Amino acid sequence: MKKIIPVNSKKELANFIDFPHDLYKDDPNYVPELFIAQKDLLTTHPFHKHSSLQTFLAYDDNKIVGRIAAIQNNSHNEFNKSNDGFFGFFDCINDQEVANLLFDEATKWLKERKLSTIIGPVNFSTNEACGLLIDGFDSPPMVMMTYNAPYYADLIEKAGLKKKVDLIAWNWTGQSYDDKSVRLLDMLQERLKRNNIIIRKINLKNFKEESAKLREVYNKAWDKNLGFVPMNDAEFDYLAKDLKMLLDVDFCLVAEQEGKVVGFGLAVPDLNQVLIKVKRGRLLPTGIFKILLGKSKISAIRIMALGVIDGYRKMGIEACLYGTIIKDYKRKGLKSAEASWTLEHNDLINNAIAAIKGDPYKKYRIYEKAI
Repeated sequence: MKKIIPVNSKKELANFIDFPHDLYKDDPNYVPELFIAQKDLLTTHPFHKHSSLQTFLAYDDNKIVGRIAAIQNNSHNEFNKSNDGFFGFFDCINDQEVANLLFDEATKWLKERKLSTIIGPVNFSTNEACGLLIDGFDSPPMVMMTYNAPYYADLIEKAGLKKKVDLIAWNWTGQSYDDKSVRLLDMLQERLKRNNIIIRKINLKNFKEESAKLREVYNKAWDKNLGFVPMNDAEFDYLAKDLKMLLDVDFCLVAEQEGKVVGFGLAVPDLNQVLIKVKRGRLLPTGIFKILLGKSKISAIRIMALGVIDGYRKMGIEACLYGTIIKDYKRKGLKSAEASWTLEHNDLINNAIAAIKGDPYKKYRIYEKAI
């Protein structure tokens, strides 16, 4: 008999986090999330101070067959003047009845809070992992990107949800990029210097002050993006603390005019190349050593963010940031890079990436339904 239960105990939470490991145990492209990181995300992340969620598990007799989270993001609704509900952390066996039960339970929870839509998957907003993989199943996901089986789209669409927007991940392999921005780098930087704008690496010794400036730029540069939610101090600090452990300063660049940060570019090593070998996402007994030993062998980067605030766009700052990242990518002899993600209708950035021979090799979808 199939049933849905709310996750309330520590044991149920551990089962919720571990379910994908069992579901994907035979999938060579599946990358387990670190247990400790998922537990923190679901219990102590700053999101929980202003918003709420409820996680659910689906059982068939005594066997777990699915999971979902219903999410009320008050910051999103306040900023976007909306009344949206969300779902995230969706994983399910290939069974429409189970998927329908999960979505019914999540919808019921959202309706009880008088929310009028269900949107997802997002874990908790577009600031975190989001989107359902619908194209590009032949390789593992890059760090902090989602992964799922191809049948998920069918389950979600048959549960009545429709496409809201697609997100694109772009790839370069080896030296397949167009290095025009590298060739023009010196000239572009000279032009920026005439406006007292410099491109520099992040200063890790002054990380707290640096990350505060980057948060200000992030909240200004991305505020027009679909579904954007500004990060408060605690949320950005939480993300920055995680990223600091990953950072390669050569790939964290700041555009600055006389001390004012006006843009930044961030690429991070693809830690998933290491995490894919960490069984069930556990650091102990051997996972921590796999991470420590494997970090130096990572051969790919993910360009996570590249933004410039209003008034400073189309001056060549974006090209300088990309050019500097590509130059160091080449110098370090890396094998691949991903820029992810971009909105499908962001022609300005998509055309710029296509112009430097980016390959749109993965596509993710966010769904919605009025409730």
